[in-house]
Amino acid sequence: MEPRLILLDLDGTLHEHGRAVPGAARAVVELRRAGHTVRVFTNTDSQSEAGLVERVRRSGIPVALGEVFTPVVAAKRLLPPGARVLALADRAVRDDLGGHAHPAEATHVVIGDCRETLDYRSLDAAFQAVRAGAEFLALQHGRYFRAADGDHLDTGAIVAAIEFATGRSARILGKPSQDFLRLAAHDAPGDLWVAGDDRSTDVLMAEAAGATSVQVRTGKYTDQQTAGDLPEPTHVIDSIADLPALLAEA
Repeated sequence: MEPRLILLDLDGTLHEHGRAVPGAARAVVELRRAGHTVRVFTNTDSQSEAGLVERVRRSGIPVALGEVFTPVVAAKRLLPPGARVLALADRAVRDDLGGHAHPAEATHVVIGDCRETLDYRSLDAAFQAVRAGAEFLALQHGRYFRAADGDHLDTGAIVAAIEFATGRSARILGKPSQDFLRLAAHDAPGDLWVAGDDRSTDVLMAEAAGATSVQVRTGKYTDQQTAGDLPEPTHVIDSIADLPALLAEA
């Protein structure tokens, strides 16, 4: 069997309702034993890289630093040396990006998950900096995210507020950005497969890259069953636990 690069979505695919999907950890181990390169990629923008790796490890899924790719990782690699960042994000991410610049001095505005820190003053500061010419970056553009206690407003709504007020569009760093895909796939050999629950991000991104897409029937799958405007995946499986068997037959 030819080795492949497998990109696995996190929330809704490896994790659901705050815990690992049954069989997810074993699937990752089996894929690696079969010679595939496995990386986790996610639009999670509420944690630092190290914090997210620790969260995934605690759920029993074996990952290391450099194997989990997030919009925060993308931002850190794309921001130029000497950038003065104003980050509208929660504390861990803001500290990770060094995002404490004054609006009048900021060269870059980065919008991420800010549910713990959002207030009018911080939103207005981001507005002022973008209006003054700072480059406008969004860690992701999701409408909502799914947690153990239900669905919640996501970063895209905050980005939309700044876009509306300034008349400027943000550069999106997370899925389904092809820049994000190239970062996650960097230096890895083999045909690219993308497995996730979301046709509007995971499957859309894979299709644009000419990669093989696999949608799992967990996470957002049920929400999107009747969405005729979204791309169809190459394969559909019940859960990520079934991916090793699919690859063995491919």
